[in-house]
Amino acid sequence: MDKQTITIYDVAREAKVSMATVSRVVNGNANVKPATKEKVEKVIADLGYRPNAVARGLASRKTTTVGLIIPDLTDQYFAELARGIEDVARMYDYQIILSSSNGTDMKTDLIDNLLGKQVDGMIYMGNQIAPDFEERLIEIDLPVVLTGTLDVDKKLASVNIDYFRAFSAATKRLIEHGHKEIAFVSVPITKHTKQDYKLKGYQDALVQAGLGLSDKLVFEADATYEAGYAAAKSIADSDATAAMVATDEMAAGVLNGLTDLGVKIPEDFELISSNNSQLTQITRPTMASITQPIYDMGAVAMRMLTKLMQHEALDETQIELNYGFAERGSMRKS
Repeated sequence: MDKQTITIYDVAREAKVSMATVSRVVNGNANVKPATKEKVEKVIADLGYRPNAVARGLASRKTTTVGLIIPDLTDQYFAELARGIEDVARMYDYQIILSSSNGTDMKTDLIDNLLGKQVDGMIYMGNQIAPDFEERLIEIDLPVVLTGTLDVDKKLASVNIDYFRAFSAATKRLIEHGHKEIAFVSVPITKHTKQDYKLKGYQDALVQAGLGLSDKLVFEADATYEAGYAAAKSIADSDATAAMVATDEMAAGVLNGLTDLGVKIPEDFELISSNNSQLTQITRPTMASITQPIYDMGAVAMRMLTKLMQHEALDETQIELNYGFAERGSMRKS
């Protein structure tokens, strides 16, 4: 018999018990005679039966599954977050069900899709979270944790870094290298999102240094390599001699775009990215970057979710992990 087609009915038939008895054994119900339990477990082992997590949940009201809402599976930042989430989920015997928007706008049907799969909790990651999407997450009455996404009103548990301070500190490095015209390249900026706080951090450093703020040095585009590459021409035509870039994919596009336009990096133009994914180390030159403990952010978010799903109180609902800086080839040596 094909093990992939084994069902609870097959186990019950071979063990000569009811399907309800098999279900009680699978779900660890104590109301089963030891001899019967042993017989059922032997049949399960012999047949190679693997009970579906959702089916187990019909009896326990828990499916040991977690929904992960991710904007783009190909984005290295989100992929690294997901790796941290998955590793901790495995430690606590949870399975991950992905719901992705594949780079398009997040719609609330992503949430409904996971609800239909009876997940025990959800983790949301994204560059920002729309008000209607957040309200839907709040009203579903399931444990939810955000990671890599700011929740200014602190309605949901979250894990991040201090984006304001990180961008302020990184921008100061460019100012210390003598730059007065520094571009800020980002995905579309809306108020009270992490992109907004990155922009404010960048502006804070400029103001502290007595430098003026110019909207002409703020460039908004999609969070893709192609968008960054296309933006390079506008950046080259501006007065900018350096740039802070909000995502690694965009930064790689800007770097290659400027290089193809004949701009020498770092001799003529310095660049700092912000996520420190593997992409920052495979470009030529390699890219200086704010460092984020991306894997740890995902891992901590999943641990927080396990506590919420087990009805444990969180010591902190808003966690900020430490950031740092990696100085690489896209900056001149100090």
